[in-house]
Amino acid sequence: MPTPTRGPRLGGSPAHERLMLANLATSLFKHGRITTTETKAKRLRPLAEQLITKAKRGDLHARRQALSVVRDKDVVFALFDQIAPRFSNRQGGYTRIVKTGPRKGDAAPMAIIELVEELEVAAPKAPRAADRKAAKADSIAVLAGDEAEATPVAAAEAAGEDAAEAKAADQADAAKDEETKA
Repeated sequence: MPTPTRGPRLGGSPAHERLMLANLATSLFKHGRITTTETKAKRLRPLAEQLITKAKRGDLHARRQALSVVRDKDVVFALFDQIAPRFSNRQGGYTRIVKTGPRKGDAAPMAIIELVEELEVAAPKAPRAADRKAAKADSIAVLAGDEAEATPVAAAEAAGEDAAEAKAADQADAAKDEETKA
């Protein structure tokens, strides 16, 4: 557990800091991104990440704990039903702090704290040994001129056509064959 801060907390009492961070968290979950001072953003990050982790649990107790911090029921609903599912595969690091320039009036260092957008990127799969052997056999058949043994996708790739178009054409041919059999 981190050591608690001593002395004045963000320019006020502990209760004032708790309420200020709750309001910042509400705004962050409502808008997805807020601009604040670097100090407030650094103090908000652990609270926001704890709330997202509770929202990922999704049970009634976690919802009540989130409601004790974020007083807006609509924001808590969005947190549990929209924000938490986005981070279901992520173990932490739900927020990002980007430092911006100083504030014009008092030159306070400013920062943007935002929810990290989770991109669904499929990792490229390594071809299995059977797939590699089939591809090799297809390419050998196409090079040997025996296109009857080669799949249409391999023949199209050898001819320089788009593999997706060849695959779609192959599926259409298979569908026609099934219709004629029926």
